[in-house]
Amino acid sequence: MKFQIDDVTVYFPYDYIYPEQYSYMVELKRALDAKGHCLLEMPTGTGKTIALLSLITSYSLSKPQTSIKLIYCTRTVHEMEKTLAELKLLHNYQIKHLGPQARILAIGLSSRKNLCVNPTVLAAENRDSVDAGCRKLTASWVRAMAAENPNVPTCQFFENYERAASAAVLPPGVYTLQDLRVFGKEKGWCPYFLARHMVQFANVVVYSYQYLLDPKVAGIISKEMQKESVVVFDEAHNIDNVCIEALSVSVRRQTLEGATRNLNRISQEIDRFKATDASRLRAEYNRLVEGLALRGNLPITDNWLSNPALPDDILKEAVPGNIRRAEHFLHVLRRLVQYLRGRLDTENVEKESPVSFVASINSHAGIDQKTLKFCYDRLHSLMLTLEITDTDEFLHIQTICDFATLVGTYGRGFSIIIEPFDERMPHIPDPILQLSCHDASLAIKPVFDRFQSVVITSGTLSPIDLYPRLLNFHPVVSRSFTMSLTRDCICPMVLTRGSDQLPVSTKFDMRSDPGVVRNYGKLLLEMVSVVPDGIVCFFVSYSYMDGIINTWNDSGILKEIMQHKLVFIETQDVVETTLALDNYRRACDCGRGAVFFSVARGKVAEGIDFDRHYGRLVIMFGVPFQYTLSKILLARLEYLRDTFQIKEGDFLTFDALRQAAQCVGRVIRSKADYGMMIFADKRYSRHDKRSKLPSWILSHLRDVNLNLSTDMALHIAKEFLRKMAQPYEKVGGSGRKTLLSEEDLEKMGDGGMDDMLH
Repeated sequence: MKFQIDDVTVYFPYDYIYPEQYSYMVELKRALDAKGHCLLEMPTGTGKTIALLSLITSYSLSKPQTSIKLIYCTRTVHEMEKTLAELKLLHNYQIKHLGPQARILAIGLSSRKNLCVNPTVLAAENRDSVDAGCRKLTASWVRAMAAENPNVPTCQFFENYERAASAAVLPPGVYTLQDLRVFGKEKGWCPYFLARHMVQFANVVVYSYQYLLDPKVAGIISKEMQKESVVVFDEAHNIDNVCIEALSVSVRRQTLEGATRNLNRISQEIDRFKATDASRLRAEYNRLVEGLALRGNLPITDNWLSNPALPDDILKEAVPGNIRRAEHFLHVLRRLVQYLRGRLDTENVEKESPVSFVASINSHAGIDQKTLKFCYDRLHSLMLTLEITDTDEFLHIQTICDFATLVGTYGRGFSIIIEPFDERMPHIPDPILQLSCHDASLAIKPVFDRFQSVVITSGTLSPIDLYPRLLNFHPVVSRSFTMSLTRDCICPMVLTRGSDQLPVSTKFDMRSDPGVVRNYGKLLLEMVSVVPDGIVCFFVSYSYMDGIINTWNDSGILKEIMQHKLVFIETQDVVETTLALDNYRRACDCGRGAVFFSVARGKVAEGIDFDRHYGRLVIMFGVPFQYTLSKILLARLEYLRDTFQIKEGDFLTFDALRQAAQCVGRVIRSKADYGMMIFADKRYSRHDKRSKLPSWILSHLRDVNLNLSTDMALHIAKEFLRKMAQPYEKVGGSGRKTLLSEEDLEKMGDGGMDDMLH
């Protein structure tokens, strides 16, 4: 269908549109017109992605003079592929209506591991090894050697791509990662470098958050993006944590041992070069004396990770004299590693600011702040000079230089925390030194400053007013949408006590109470006997899940549950979890029914959908607060209180409830779907906790369902399932329209919007 929003003709590839999608587009257009940033919360399963894509692509088609580029950031490769598949559908629809003028180039960009087509490189097991395998075949000095000696292995795909030179372009179209690999194989070109090259010409680029938020990657991939871009962060409820991880570094004993091995190897390489090719080291020294930028126009294959500091904070001056010579720089790094090793030999938890830590390094190891700042760039330059290709072997020394550069650059918003052991296992010595970033706004500030519109959107952004404070920006539009439904297909309940009227909660003083554990078990047992197909249970942590399942096993509750449904459990091993999920789906498909035990904040809670019969009920056992004794969390809370005036309790509650909403939101993925959500903890009945849930859940949480015991919840579940078993009309009876056609939208244009929705 096609319709007008003010001066923009929107092309939408389906015959009907949800009212909330229409409202979402109107708000999004307001933000684009104002060239400002916006925060939009839209319920899961209401077509957020297609609404975003159709409005932004239609906006740039209606205003060809603006040439807007869309940068769409997703969290996982799976989400990236889904987005590109939607875009392909939309693109075909636009071409059908507009002809060749609607052609765009849209590509997904991922790591070499997902795009490489060279079988010898792909044989490596992890991402770093694939990157190193690629460099061994494509680095400029390897190719120079191969030109003289044909026995030196190179990558045929990359050589063909280089030979094609300016002819190596992608024709217009929408390319998923699979399409890029197929195209690369057909042409004999390397899909990874082709995609990297085409990013600057594409109208739509879909890639991971890290490519914009992590300075090490963004400095290489995203520096060519023009200001007239619209950046979308999809599923962005955890964006503050992504920003913090991008600027945090942790150092363990293993890191220091690995760094020492790396330094010995670099030292041997320097000696070898001195004997065979001393002029190269001299040339590097002269270049550094002249203060030339380390990152001149390097060949694309040699460019390694960029500086870990943010672009505005990188010093634009010459490298200090004391680290210009390679052997002097090695001495500095050895002293730094020695100093860090001494700091890890501690029996108490220590917390220090970067300023006092740098002063301490200066007095004990004689390394000043300016030298620290240049460690990362100097290491990069040295590794290029020494022609080192197996970069995966040098991850430890990279981490140390990463740490040094960040400590030397930032004085505020960071802490250095040294812990002699993990508090949960105090008898195992495992010292760790962490440079922890507390200010999420640091990493995202360059994105807000550089691009004209940044859209932050997700199904769970409540309370929405906290995000502008955490990320320190001013949105021009901030809206939360509710779900328009023809029938009440979501049934949230708050369960506060068991059948024996004992309160249930995972509060620290109550969680191991046998009464609570028994009541949780009884709740699940009652539910498996009446709810068909799949049930998903989320626990607050792995340790709590292990403990409770063991107790249920000993008391025979688990055995009774398994008479009704099979039980599958998420573990910390990715392969095991994938297998468990696969079998869970098979059990649901064949009608046996299954229960899946999972953990809030785990992989399953973040990215797996339990739609249709895979999830008819989600039980959230407890409130998933973070581990509140964590030293890093305490330091961050203190920083948020002092800098942004956000109270500790407010932040912890906000964080726990967005995780809970994320868990229960897995159950509903379209309006034809239905599912129940049980919040099993007495704390959810308190207004200050409950009010922080997204509005689309709250609007279905009736007062009757607020303070339930197990037997009442069971009765409500039976009633709800009976109601949902009736046939239903998609378009909506009972006077409520939840699917709008083109004619409806035209009527709405005449001011009848309210009549349509009520």
